[in-house]
Amino acid sequence: MDGIRELLDAARAAGLAAGHFRGLLHVAIGRTVSRPDGSVVSTGLTWRELAALLKLLKFDRELVREYGADPDELAPRDREKFWYVAIGRAGVDSREAVAEADRLVGPLKALGYVLGPPPSAGGRLTTPPTPAAPPKPSGRAKGKPAPPAKKGKKKAE
Repeated sequence: MDGIRELLDAARAAGLAAGHFRGLLHVAIGRTVSRPDGSVVSTGLTWRELAALLKLLKFDRELVREYGADPDELAPRDREKFWYVAIGRAGVDSREAVAEADRLVGPLKALGYVLGPPPSAGGRLTTPPTPAAPPKPSGRAKGKPAPPAKKGKKKAE
């Protein structure tokens, strides 16, 4: 998590957080981040981990206005809960978040970070597809003969 902490600090210092905050959240949660030499910095954080990190780094609460959230309505007394709710409202798996993250590829590369591609459908940010229902058992174990047909009384015609 130290690597992603450094990335968030570097992005904020370079002025990339303002104007691209939703994309930065998308990067922190759903993309693999590495150094130019190939060493992996992060494979993604959970929302809870990211919320704790944003609290620790004392990110500006006003950044949530970029995607329409009002900071005064988001848990004003509990900063970690504030960031957790803010991440939830950001739509980090939306097309807008992916587009903002794609715009960060060049500037973050200049800071020494290489971003992987966005997660595909069924990836970390999206809901996985529902698995198919397993086939129903036939009721007989293998190798056992079928039960004999029932003999019943025939009705008189």
